[in-house]
Amino acid sequence: MIRNIFIPIFALTLLLGCKAKQYDVSIPPKGYSNNTTLKIAYATGALKIIETDFPIPEDIKEYKDVVYKTVDSIQLKLDIYHSKDIKKDAPLIIFIHGGAWKKGNKHDYLVYLASFAKKGYVTATIQYRLTDLAKYPAQLHDVEDAVRWLKFNAADYHIDASKVALVGGSAGGHLAMMGAYSNTPEDVDANGISANVQALVNFYGPSNLTDETAINASSVQYLIGKSFEEAPELYKNASPLFLISKNVPPTLTFQGTLDELVPYEQSDILHATLQKAEAISYYHKLKGWPHTMDASVKVNAYCQYYMDEFFQKYIPLN
Repeated sequence: MIRNIFIPIFALTLLLGCKAKQYDVSIPPKGYSNNTTLKIAYATGALKIIETDFPIPEDIKEYKDVVYKTVDSIQLKLDIYHSKDIKKDAPLIIFIHGGAWKKGNKHDYLVYLASFAKKGYVTATIQYRLTDLAKYPAQLHDVEDAVRWLKFNAADYHIDASKVALVGGSAGGHLAMMGAYSNTPEDVDANGISANVQALVNFYGPSNLTDETAINASSVQYLIGKSFEEAPELYKNASPLFLISKNVPPTLTFQGTLDELVPYEQSDILHATLQKAEAISYYHKLKGWPHTMDASVKVNAYCQYYMDEFFQKYIPLN
């Protein structure tokens, strides 16, 4: 159900300050009539894809492979980025990679991390246990522990622990939603630290693991460790949709209508349910775009534009 088609990162040229192409990034870029025409465009180079590898910009400070947790002799690590000339504590944006909960790498989000660090935020990307090592809810617990660790150590990295956002794509979007929707300020650890956050960005993450597409997906079955027939409550408990209340953090969702892995109807229902609960929800459904659509240069620029607006509203830079 969830797998990477493209790596969702920004164009290197954007990060280095080069002039972007002259088009209005606030308008949804034109999509494709179907996945066949999209694949042809990709194969022929007509669909421009962002760069996937580049050196860390010289003006960005990187803290690489910092261990935030050791469990069953496994060291889980995170990377942190901020501008070298950062003067005061700044909001934190935490990225959670996708990959069907069974693959993927925190390095996948490097361009997002560098891009938002250049804008003045502190950014982080985290490892979590994949499904060959542990079944759900281990992945959620790892996300929560990473959030708490970053808050506890905020002073060492110029982090304003009162302004934290989670961002996730695909399986990472699912974990970001679960983390954002299941933690409150009252849920604290032994250090008095909560894993709650102030904002959430969901890129095409599955919000309901009890629908037909999800329960028949091998990746979901492997995540849970049992079939839906064996453990329906586990599937429901792992579904962000059923955790929604008026008090969940503001949510920004991006979804493509050609997504063959996470049906766009899931995001339709997610947005409608958030609205019904009187929670804050922004929804961008992009016609004619697939899963991991933000690998497209134009889609990526569009998403960044609205992420900038969203973060400035809910975790503003001082």
